[in-house]
Amino acid sequence: MTVLGMDQPGVIAEVTGSLASCGVNVQDSAMTLLGGHIAMMLLVNSELSTDELTKHLAAPDLVVTATAVAVRRDFRRMGKWLTYVLTVHGPDRRGIISAVSAVLAADGGNITGMSTRLSGKLYVLIADVELPEKVDVADLMRRLAAVGAGLDAEITFRPVEPDVL
Repeated sequence: MTVLGMDQPGVIAEVTGSLASCGVNVQDSAMTLLGGHIAMMLLVNSELSTDELTKHLAAPDLVVTATAVAVRRDFRRMGKWLTYVLTVHGPDRRGIISAVSAVLAADGGNITGMSTRLSGKLYVLIADVELPEKVDVADLMRRLAAVGAGLDAEITFRPVEPDVL
C-alpha cells in the first residue's frame, strides 16, 4: 500500500489504527516527510481485497493505493554482500540520482535505502548500498569520484561499521 497526505500530527496513528481495526497486519513499512507531505509505503497482510483496503482508508486528505503482491519469504539474495553508505553533497541539479545509481548498478550494486534533501542550494543524498563481494571497490570509488566531479559534488563511499551492543 502507499499512502500520501498532508503532514499533520496523528496521520500515522489514523492510518495504522484503521488497518488494525479491520484485521490488517503491517509487516514492513517506510514512512517519511516529502515537501510537507507524509509518504508511507506499507507491506501488509490482509484477507481484504485491494479495493476493500483502499475504501477502508478513504479520506479526503489522503491518496491511498493498494496492489496485491506475491508473498516472499526469502528477502536476501544468495552469495556474500558487502554493505556501504554512500553520500552526495553538492548543488541541486537534474540527474544526480540517475548518475550515481547507474555506476552502482553497473557492478551489481543494490540501493537498499535512500533519502535526499534540499537544504537551501545544497543537495544531500544518503544511500545504503549492498555490493557483491567480488566487486573491485577501489575502481568503483574512482568511478563515483568522476561522477561527483562532473556534478560539482562530493561523493563519499564507506563500509558500514557493525554496531556492537
